Amino acid sequence: MAIVLRSLHFLVLVYVSYTLLALAQDETGFIYNGFRDDQANLSLDGLAKIHPNGLLQLTNLSRNAVGHAFYQFPMKFNTTSSLSFSTNFVFAMVPAVEDNGGQGIAFTISPSRNFSHAEANRYLGLFNDSNDNSSANHILAIELNPVPGSDFGNITDHVGIDVNSIDSVEIAPATYFTDKEGKNISLELTSGKPMHLWIDYNETEKFLNVTLAPTTIPKPNRPLLSRHIDLSQYLLESMYVGFSSATGTLASDHYILGWSFNKSGPSQSLDVSSLPPLPKRKETPSLVLITSFIAVAIVLITVAGAVAYILRRKKYEELREDWEEEYGPHRFSYKNLHKATKGFKDTELLGEGGFGKVYIGTLPSNVQIAVKRVSHDSKQGMKEFVAEIVSMGRLRHRNLVQLLGYCRRRGELLLVYDYMPNGSLDRFLYGNKKPNLNWAQRFRIIRGVASGLLYLHEEWEQVVLHRDVKSSNILLDAELNGKLGDFGLARLHDHGTNPQTTSLVGTVGYLAPELYRTGRATTFTDVFAFGAFILEVACGRMPLKVQAQGQAEQVILVDWVTECCRRGAILDTSDPRLEGNYVVEEMELVLKLGLLCSHAIPSARPSMKQVVQFLDGDADLRELPHYNASFDAITSKESYDFLSFPFSQASAPSMSSTDSFVRGGR
Repeated sequence: MAIVLRSLHFLVLVYVSYTLLALAQDETGFIYNGFRDDQANLSLDGLAKIHPNGLLQLTNLSRNAVGHAFYQFPMKFNTTSSLSFSTNFVFAMVPAVEDNGGQGIAFTISPSRNFSHAEANRYLGLFNDSNDNSSANHILAIELNPVPGSDFGNITDHVGIDVNSIDSVEIAPATYFTDKEGKNISLELTSGKPMHLWIDYNETEKFLNVTLAPTTIPKPNRPLLSRHIDLSQYLLESMYVGFSSATGTLASDHYILGWSFNKSGPSQSLDVSSLPPLPKRKETPSLVLITSFIAVAIVLITVAGAVAYILRRKKYEELREDWEEEYGPHRFSYKNLHKATKGFKDTELLGEGGFGKVYIGTLPSNVQIAVKRVSHDSKQGMKEFVAEIVSMGRLRHRNLVQLLGYCRRRGELLLVYDYMPNGSLDRFLYGNKKPNLNWAQRFRIIRGVASGLLYLHEEWEQVVLHRDVKSSNILLDAELNGKLGDFGLARLHDHGTNPQTTSLVGTVGYLAPELYRTGRATTFTDVFAFGAFILEVACGRMPLKVQAQGQAEQVILVDWVTECCRRGAILDTSDPRLEGNYVVEEMELVLKLGLLCSHAIPSARPSMKQVVQFLDGDADLRELPHYNASFDAITSKESYDFLSFPFSQASAPSMSSTDSFVRGGR
């Protein structure tokens, strides 16, 4: 008998437990004005926990983490019973620091409470890369997110309706409508203040309404979001309701203070006054110390910045006078040139000579330039000198290196030119540059330089005397076209007038004999230098060369070519490296033209216009008067013997400190 009674007692207990469980699963609503562990019936995972005062915390300041809190019993969402539901809850987002709100909170209806494969950050602990936007999810979420979303124009502080995806089908900025003011007022989700959210779905009308407001006012009459949607297409028969929250690289404390849900009518109103309070932020004494430290640091940084600014200005300080205002467009700042050349580092050095050094530079526009640093006395005629530099900056010819501008700083002048990638011609004539220039390339260079000099002498608005024509001042572009460069010694004068300069400048070997007597440069002195230059290109020899180190005897190129010409062997002077591969008529023309341009009597030399005609085949060299005139009237050797300079084997010296004997490209 006792055994039978015990069996009946066990069966009664099982029946009662099953009945209670069934009733619990069939319930249609609940309300929590604060949560208690023993009464909450919540399933928690991740960072979610319930505080002793009844506060439900979903996430804390941990980064890239999630927290879930779901009602542990499923709700019936099916076609046989109404799909309508209503819920409202009070939440708060409390960032660690201002404007640091982490991700957000999502009220969620899901067929499962298992989100072990979901990711934090932008997926709010609901989805991952592989299942986002999958119809198999059957998830409806209302997100409260302070972070801009990729959908609907990256709205910050927004409320969105999500269906099977983190990308919202409807979204709106976090605002609430007030009848009193008749407008929407913005809310900052991460303000740390409690806010109230209502979600209502009417199955008959198939409208999902979402309403947001501060806890200090009743539910607004106008919802924030109103979406026509048929939830029967997405929700299954048995669904769980709850919250998901996530943090990313930014984090904050996310709380639920109270929650009411109903499946059979409007959800019950929460008693806002009885909800658990949010934790107060702890302010430690170190905050004062940190604030003081920051203030001191700001002062020190400001002082250091001021000192650095003064030193920086000193570093880039330039010499600038009032009269230079009119030359503004041609004036480069020293700061820009310093940056372009990487601080004038040796790695950017192209060449150097008695005048100074030349550096390659790159402007912010990616244009490459050559910067020449020239010493100068700023008190002696600098205004006139700069005026001429600026004027020459307006020269435009395909066979002239473009002078872009200048900069003055302390005791130096910086001249800015176009960069020529193949460097100077003398490197090809005398260096080990490979491949060697063939005759066609040399003849094209000669014609190009002649065309450039003609432009300077006759075709520009003023007469430009270059005063330093030589192979080291002929620069080669990427296609090995010759361009006359280095206008550091050039001077201008009006057509029909005589030049005013009487200073002897230039390079020995290219100087006309009359310069030693008068010091006055003319177009004929440029022609003389051009003659020495073209003999140099054809013969592959310098205009003036000593026989041995320390000996005074010199070989003067023009004398040697003249002697070979008288013997009828002028072609013997051609550059041996050409190995006879040249056009004979062109070689004879260049050699004889070089001799004619080097005539000791200025009036016997051709003009550059005639030179170009000869080179282009538009005139016969034999028709020029004085071609048979004796070169012995004032011999070239006597002219050079007029000076007693000790010459080196490497090169002839310059007659000016601003001479450009550059051994690199510009």
